Amino acid sequence: MDTDFENRVTAPEYLQEDGEVELSLRPRTLEEYIGQEKVKDNLAVYIEAACKRGEPLDHVLLYGPPGLGKTTLAGIIANEMNVNFRVTSGPAIEKPGDLAALLTNLNEGDVLFIDEVHRLSRNVEEVLYPAMEDNALDIIIGKGPSARSIRLDLPHFTLIGATTRAGQLSAPLRDRFGVIFRLELYTPEELACIVNRSSGILNIEINQKGAVEIASRARGTPRIANRLLKRARDFAQVIGNGIISHDSAKNALDRMEIDSLGLDSIDRLILTSMIRNYNGGPVGLETIAAAIGEEAITIEDVYEPYLMQVGFLSRTPRGRMVTPAGYKHVGIPVDGQQRFDD
Repeated sequence: MDTDFENRVTAPEYLQEDGEVELSLRPRTLEEYIGQEKVKDNLAVYIEAACKRGEPLDHVLLYGPPGLGKTTLAGIIANEMNVNFRVTSGPAIEKPGDLAALLTNLNEGDVLFIDEVHRLSRNVEEVLYPAMEDNALDIIIGKGPSARSIRLDLPHFTLIGATTRAGQLSAPLRDRFGVIFRLELYTPEELACIVNRSSGILNIEINQKGAVEIASRARGTPRIANRLLKRARDFAQVIGNGIISHDSAKNALDRMEIDSLGLDSIDRLILTSMIRNYNGGPVGLETIAAAIGEEAITIEDVYEPYLMQVGFLSRTPRGRMVTPAGYKHVGIPVDGQQRFDD
């Protein structure tokens, strides 16, 4: 993946620069967790009921775009249940033996969190099924005709899976999760609360208008909001009075080429290239990639989702098309308005 993407301020994925700061900003309890009210309300009931019965929580699946707090919520569940929290990811579990080692080291009631659970291999999934259903581990000993299967009992545990691509989960695995939550993008008001909370933890001086300005350009994603807060602090300290105000935040974000809706220079380049070179579409993904010098997979996975969420880009059987709202946002008059109406 290219360097520009790896350094992209508006990328919702975890970046190296987030480091320990992001860990320090994560809330520890449901009460501290801002946003996702429906998820929190239902989760509080499930946790309290499980605690009253003295049982572990049912297996939980959290899905939604990156950067919305799935890992944070998993940690909160473990904290609220007062149990150990073990963390791993789908790509890290390469073979069934890796998963068996994780499961046999769990204590009663522990939470095992698997990030990117959709990337588990088929062989690993097969081992996971009896562990989730029967708290048992089937192990094959020996090879050939003398091979035999033994079953090991496991402690009762809660598996929390997180994924950005719920559609790629196999049906047997998805059906074994008793609690399934979709995390939604945050409102600007919720993000402003998160920015204010983070600024307090990081000892950053900010006023309400500055927090709202950062929140409005954060693409509905807390991780991006916290990243923009840190960048705005740098500008406020060097070319301002150290306090992030509306004007200070606006100046910082403008200099980072992040516009009022959170689009960066590459997002706008995609829209303007499609409009000027291909009359707004329809145009194929590979053609767009060649026109802006980016990989097709990066455009599809990284840039397209948000452009579609804000209604600036649409997918048709013939290719991608810029919508009238996309034309308006980049300041180019719409030609051929009729084709969109059709």
